[in-house]
Amino acid sequence: MVMLQLPLVVTAQVDLVLVLVSLLALWTRLSRLSYPNAVVFDEVYYGQFVSLYMKRVFFIDDSGPPLGHMILALGAYLGGFDGNFVWNRIGAEYPSSVSVWSLRLLPALCGALCVPLLYLLTLELKFSHLSALGAALLLLLENSLIVQSRFMLLESVLIFFVLLAFFSYLRFHNAPNRYCWLLVSGASCAAAVGVKYMGVFSYLLLLGVASLHTWNLIGDRTVSHVMLLFVVLSVCLLVLPVLLYVFWFYVHLTILHRSGPHDQLMSSAFQASLEGGLSRITQGQPLEVSYGSQVTLRSSASQPIPCWLHSHKANYPVRYDNGRGSSHQQQVTCYPFKDVNNWWIIKDPGRQELVVSSPPRPVRHGDVIQVVHGMTSRFLNSHDVAAPMSPHAQEVSGYIDFNVSMPTQNLWRVDISNREADSDSWKTILSEVRLVHVNTSAVLRLSGVSLPEWGFRQLEVVADKLFKAQSSSLDWTVEEHRYGTSQEQKEREAELHSPTHIDVDRKISFWAKFIELQWKMLTVKQEDSEHKYSSSPIEWITMETNIAYWLHSSSNAQIHLIGNPVSWGVANLSLLAYQLLAAIYLLRRRRGFKDLPDGVWTQFVCLGCVCVGGWLVNFVPFFLMEKTLFLYHYLPALCYLYLLSPALLEHAHTHLLSATHRRALCVCVSAVLLSVFFSYRTFCPLTYGSPELSANQLQGLKWRGSWDILYRRR
Repeated sequence: MVMLQLPLVVTAQVDLVLVLVSLLALWTRLSRLSYPNAVVFDEVYYGQFVSLYMKRVFFIDDSGPPLGHMILALGAYLGGFDGNFVWNRIGAEYPSSVSVWSLRLLPALCGALCVPLLYLLTLELKFSHLSALGAALLLLLENSLIVQSRFMLLESVLIFFVLLAFFSYLRFHNAPNRYCWLLVSGASCAAAVGVKYMGVFSYLLLLGVASLHTWNLIGDRTVSHVMLLFVVLSVCLLVLPVLLYVFWFYVHLTILHRSGPHDQLMSSAFQASLEGGLSRITQGQPLEVSYGSQVTLRSSASQPIPCWLHSHKANYPVRYDNGRGSSHQQQVTCYPFKDVNNWWIIKDPGRQELVVSSPPRPVRHGDVIQVVHGMTSRFLNSHDVAAPMSPHAQEVSGYIDFNVSMPTQNLWRVDISNREADSDSWKTILSEVRLVHVNTSAVLRLSGVSLPEWGFRQLEVVADKLFKAQSSSLDWTVEEHRYGTSQEQKEREAELHSPTHIDVDRKISFWAKFIELQWKMLTVKQEDSEHKYSSSPIEWITMETNIAYWLHSSSNAQIHLIGNPVSWGVANLSLLAYQLLAAIYLLRRRRGFKDLPDGVWTQFVCLGCVCVGGWLVNFVPFFLMEKTLFLYHYLPALCYLYLLSPALLEHAHTHLLSATHRRALCVCVSAVLLSVFFSYRTFCPLTYGSPELSANQLQGLKWRGSWDILYRRR
């Protein structure tokens, strides 16, 4: 038996510089975190989603996946926030019952941890501790990153996960047997994408770097376990991020199980799976649509807005404003509100009854039906008359017999587009149905065009032969459904106002909800309006713009998103210098001159792939985006340049300069770092909102004429 040797001794190596920059980062990001005790800029936007999480109410945010919102909601939950705060304006004071510190805690922690992460990332790129310190200081003293970290916003969270992903991957690359770091990298990639879709570009960059490393390993005959490494990389960097990305949505949908304001963007089946709202209306409805069923038909199209097939006692005008004639029959439209005129009856063309028989006869795929408007008894009809707003398509009407040569054409064939078999029956909520006009083979479709005043600005419905096969505007879903029991019109009208239900339960799977929600997030866009502080990407490089985040109601105390001008300039110069230096190296290597040893050249190329590549993938895509953009969108790209600057200086100091020039470079770098610090201190009043400055002092901080600094003269 082995005896325990005493005393037990633990030896640890502590990087005191890393500890110091970490403490400074926590101090700059977390000190006086509850100030101001008011809603700051986009807190008014993200706060609404936090409140909905607290109340378990479903919502959609088209700006990104749910993980970022869940992280903000976690901070609110830890602080005891109940969601009962109205996020209606910037500057609104938080009540004493709201823990402002906890609302802002997690973004601030992420922002603080970015500083030591950049330090460690520089070391993993095989640069010195001095370069790592320089990179950490640039990030530490960047005013815009401090501001963005100290409020309930998501950029600091995104940057944290991106830096963690690259650091973890490079740590694994430098010590290949430590597979746990590869797991952390894959999880961080999933988290970055789960916070904002912009994280996808950094994730793709990391995959590119990993692919290059793997390709080099394949050519290295001294490595015997290439296949195992390839499998591990695939699992950790491809499979794991996908699984975690789906998991974020699983948690999101599990938490948000109640009906909310965004329900109408989703399908009827999705809405019916939520507590309250449509599920309260549709609970216990008959599952199968039968002859005699009374139904409302909801368009499956999400644009321009959700609506229901509708008719009313108003006819198309005899002639439109452009001189074209119409059938002058009853209007059929799509109406974006619940209304008794949305009810229709499914009729068997071979029978006169408008009630459900016993036992009910379900309608199946391929059946020919008639559709009767419940309140007016007009048959859904189409014919070779041009639609009012879409003349290439046929008019759809409620048929009126005017004793003219315009026969009824009111037969429609049921085509269940999501059927599993040709014998499938038409199901409430679950079936997506196309109604094909028997006489002309045109399909009932929502055109989405608003009708003029004579059509009460409702949406046009047409029958169209020219359509895209996969268009959602062709599909209709039975949302509300009951079995009709009244044959007489008066009794039927009373019945339509008083629905009855039969107990039938139905649910849709998580995967169906996930796919639908993912599609809606990618396709349903909020209308982007011009904002006072919006800007174009080209303005970010030279910081032509700023954003006023908060202004005290009675004093000159204010907070602005303004970067450290000196750091910003250093970042731009380093980007330009790297590109020029890389071009010179490549040209000389092409001519056969190798200015750098292979190891140093590999290090230089890796630096460019991570830093310049990271800047490019986080900056260039914004030129292609049709959305309102702000200065804070540039912050992830800026972090890569702060990593690049000291590493490039070290490269020049070690491999390009003579001893005399090295001493001059050290003096210049010291002067620049002092300038960075003094610039940080100068703009601290606009970073932290205190101390309050006079109008003249604020005017002195307007280093660029395009900046919008607010002040009150007294």
